[in-house]
Amino acid sequence: MPGYNDSFRVMINKEISDHVKSWKFIIIVALILLTTFASIYSILNLIKNNAGAINQGNDFLFLKLFTATTGGIPNFMTLISFLGPILGIALGFDLVNSEQNQGTISRVLSQPIPRDYFITSKFAAAISLVFLLVFSIGFLVMGAALISIGLPPTLGEFLRVFIFLFLSGVYIAFWLNLGILFSIIFKQSATSALASLAVWLFFTVFYSMLVNIVARATAANPFALRSLTAALSRLSPNYLYNELTTILLTPSIRTLGGLSFEQLQGAIPSTLSLAQSLILVWPHFTALIAASLICFAVSYLLFMRKEVRA
Repeated sequence: MPGYNDSFRVMINKEISDHVKSWKFIIIVALILLTTFASIYSILNLIKNNAGAINQGNDFLFLKLFTATTGGIPNFMTLISFLGPILGIALGFDLVNSEQNQGTISRVLSQPIPRDYFITSKFAAAISLVFLLVFSIGFLVMGAALISIGLPPTLGEFLRVFIFLFLSGVYIAFWLNLGILFSIIFKQSATSALASLAVWLFFTVFYSMLVNIVARATAANPFALRSLTAALSRLSPNYLYNELTTILLTPSIRTLGGLSFEQLQGAIPSTLSLAQSLILVWPHFTALIAASLICFAVSYLLFMRKEVRA
């Protein structure tokens, strides 16, 4: 067992080294860093010049770093929602079929190591890089805020940002596992990349259109239309992540749906505590975790049953 553990560690280190040295990883990381720094620079200037107006009487100005936008550049949360899946797909779409096409997979599996070490080491290396990158960028953003405007986060704000970064890693892990799944199903890396991007493009662009068409065709009244639209939209990982992070980083949001006039009457404006926000978005978090685990489980089973020829 100690020998197996050493082998697994060596395989993870090798995969991390391959990822870090690859041009696709370098280009995507550079793109994420450039867009993030551009977004944060504009937001910091906006906060410094209009701190009172942005704050609007609440105590969560630090969270505006991740949610506010100047209109020209998307906020940090939107950037992660858009670029995160591309990062996950880029890390996963050729993990298996590229090794098979190069003929290295048979040599690796001929070694005295468990077969599942091959797929699990690739997943562990890629997900480690994802979480390391997400948390590094998130802490750089917080550090830039401390240096630029001298605004320290409260404990509640720090915990919200920390959970947001963790959930962002989980969201990217779903797309990583989807890319790994297609890399096992398809023999060519180009095909698996196109399939992964097609799924991402469908949920990003076309799924909301399809939901609106179906909801308008079946809903009997405006309330049913809103309920059906929300229910169908939550089948999309993009919508789940956006709704989850919006509620988590905006404590003033107290419900997932709209309020009726009866509910609005007598309502006292207030913010949710961190525990209350987590209770509100717990189903979203569970769904993202489940989707990611299902993709990896299917990938694992397919790989373990896959015939590998020299």
